[in-house]
Amino acid sequence: MLSHRDAPISTDYTAARDRFRRAAIQAGAASDSWTLGPVEDDLTIDTARLGPEDAEGLVFLSSGLHGVEGPLGSAIQSRWLEGNGPRQLPSGVAILMIHALNPFGFATGRRFDAENIDLNRNFLQPGEPYQGSPPLYGTLDPLLNPAAPPGPWDALTFQPRALWTRSRYGMPAVKQAIAGGQYDYPRGLFFGGHGASLTSRILENHLPALIEPARRVIHLDVHTGLGPWNTETLLIHAPRSSPTCRRFVETFGTDRLSPMDADGVAYQTRGSLGDWCAHRFGVGRCTYDYACAEFGTYPAITVLSALRAENQAFHFADHNSPARRQAVARLREAFIPADPSWQRRALEAGRDLMERAIVHVDPRRSP
Repeated sequence: MLSHRDAPISTDYTAARDRFRRAAIQAGAASDSWTLGPVEDDLTIDTARLGPEDAEGLVFLSSGLHGVEGPLGSAIQSRWLEGNGPRQLPSGVAILMIHALNPFGFATGRRFDAENIDLNRNFLQPGEPYQGSPPLYGTLDPLLNPAAPPGPWDALTFQPRALWTRSRYGMPAVKQAIAGGQYDYPRGLFFGGHGASLTSRILENHLPALIEPARRVIHLDVHTGLGPWNTETLLIHAPRSSPTCRRFVETFGTDRLSPMDADGVAYQTRGSLGDWCAHRFGVGRCTYDYACAEFGTYPAITVLSALRAENQAFHFADHNSPARRQAVARLREAFIPADPSWQRRALEAGRDLMERAIVHVDPRRSP
C-alpha cells in the first residue's frame, strides 16, 4: 500500500487538506487555519510555519491561488513536510507554507473563486481602481465567454476560431488581452473582481505577522498550465538586468527563468499576488524575491478551450448535469494531467525548487 509520501497527486480538496494538516503536525510546524466565512465554512486556507520566529531568511511557498491548479502545489508542500527537509533547515531560515489560497476552486474544479474572481488579478495596489480591460478583450468576449452551456462540438469549433484570431491580431496581443486581467465582464474569464476578494482580505490581515520579521524572503507561488509539457518555469516580475533576476540566476540557473515579457511564455498582469506582496513587504523592509513557479501541461489553446467550457458550464449549466461534470473533469486534466510521468517529474522538480530556495535565503550566503 502506498504511503502518503508516495501517493499520487490528489485532486480531492478535503483529502489534500487533511494530508497537509497531518504533515504539518508531524513536522512540528506552527499551524493555523483561516475559514472563508459562514457560506463556505467547510473551506479553509491552511498554514504551516517552521523555524525561528526571528529568522532572517524565509522561504514562502504558496499553493492553490488558482483553485484547480492547487493539487500540485499541495502535494509539493506535503511531501516536503513529510520528508527530511524540516530536520535539515539551516540556522536562521524559516519556512512558511500557505495551502489552498482558493479552496473553493480547489474543491469544485474551478480556476476562479465563488464570485468568479481570478485571484491572481485581484491584488491591486492601494488606490488602484477595479476597472478597465485590455482594449482587445471586448472584441474577443463573444469568443471567450458564450452565454450558453458548452455544446458537444464546441471544442472542435473553438480551435479554428481561436487560431484565426491569433493570426489576425498576433499572439502577443491576444495573449495579453485574454490573460492580462479584466474588470468589466463579471462572468468572463480572467475577471479581477470589483473589489478586494475574501482571500486578499484574509492575507492582508494575517501575512504581516508571518513575513515581516524576515530580512530575506523568497516567495514561490505554484501554478500549472502554462509552458511546454512537463517543464517548470520561474516567471520573474523583474527585468533581466535587475538585482532580483541576478539573484534567481545564481540560485536556479538560467534555463528555467523567464521574464514577464511578450516574447516569453507569460504576459503582464494587473493585480498579481506577487507584485502585491513585493510592494507590501519588500519596499523599505526586506529583500523580497518572488517568482510564479509554472509547471507546463498542454498547449495554450487546449488549456484555454477547457477554461472556456468550464466557465460556460459554471454559469449556464446545472451544476449536477453531465455537461458540468465533463467540463470540470476536462479542466482538471488540463491543469493536473493524470499522466504518472508528468506527476512524478513535477513533484521532483518541486522538491528541487524548495531545496534551492532554502539556499537562496540562507544568511550564511553572501547577498
